Amino acid sequence: MWQKMLKHREALLAGVILLMVLAIGSRVPSFLRPGNLVEIFNDTSILIILALGQMMVLLTKGIDLSMAANLALTGMIVALLNFHHPEIPVWVLLVIATLLGLVMGMINGLLVWKLGIPAIVVTLGTMSIYRGIIFLLSNGGWINAHQMSSDFLGLPRTELLGMPVLSWCAVAALLLVGYFLLYSRTGRAMYTAGGNATAAYYTGINAGKMQFVSFSLSGALAGFCGYLWISRFAVAYVDVANGFELQIVAACVIGGISTMGGIGRVWGCLMGALFLGVINNALPVIGISPFWQMAISGAVIVIAVLLNERGNKRKGRLILRDVALSRQKEGVKP
Repeated sequence: MWQKMLKHREALLAGVILLMVLAIGSRVPSFLRPGNLVEIFNDTSILIILALGQMMVLLTKGIDLSMAANLALTGMIVALLNFHHPEIPVWVLLVIATLLGLVMGMINGLLVWKLGIPAIVVTLGTMSIYRGIIFLLSNGGWINAHQMSSDFLGLPRTELLGMPVLSWCAVAALLLVGYFLLYSRTGRAMYTAGGNATAAYYTGINAGKMQFVSFSLSGALAGFCGYLWISRFAVAYVDVANGFELQIVAACVIGGISTMGGIGRVWGCLMGALFLGVINNALPVIGISPFWQMAISGAVIVIAVLLNERGNKRKGRLILRDVALSRQKEGVKP
């Protein structure tokens, strides 16, 4: 039974999300309005994009806890640029934010790849460094909506075919990352590097290099979201997205991405982020306190980890069985 559930993890999550939406809609009918559902997806868009970056890192058996700090730093930099130089086009600021995020991701990747420092240690360190840089740049101050240009604030809110540009950014990220992982040589190598280090070695895949690539891409996505977050919420300060890295990891884990590497799909990442998005939007509507929201989210994460680990053990037993059968056919003694 558990194996069947895990095999169809994404479909199960989609069903749970649908049931949650219908159950809440039965109590609060306005929750089911198309406009509200579009708004829920829009609210979850940044989490979806960040979770895609985290997924690539997890596939290579790493973890990036600096994504939220990366987002906050790039967001503060482009907000300051917009404040002091409002003539700079928004698309230039978006490119700057993405490139800055890429550089910060490359720093993480190099430290993990070349120095062999555990990813969790590296990203905890850079997380603190990035937050410190924000304080130095802003002197602990805020950049608010009155100090930002209308173009800077307007892009994510612009409607296109019934959805804000922010939502379309999430859709584009899903399509691009999905294509990259499924059809590019580097994307497939990420799965091999994280799932089977021995196979990666004998096929000429450098696992450390794949971690570097994954950290670089996650950093670029975090930088891209730096602009989106600041323009969406119209405020930049030191503690922007503080603690959001836990939401990012949770979205991946709930979606079936293994923390042990090599397992995960874009579809699951989307479902995990939407699950959290529905919970975050629905629980206040039905009057559940923020403390219970945290407890419910935590319980869901623990259950998801248990399911993931159960699936990993099952997969490990199957691999060992297949290896033993192969050796027997070749006449090799175990």
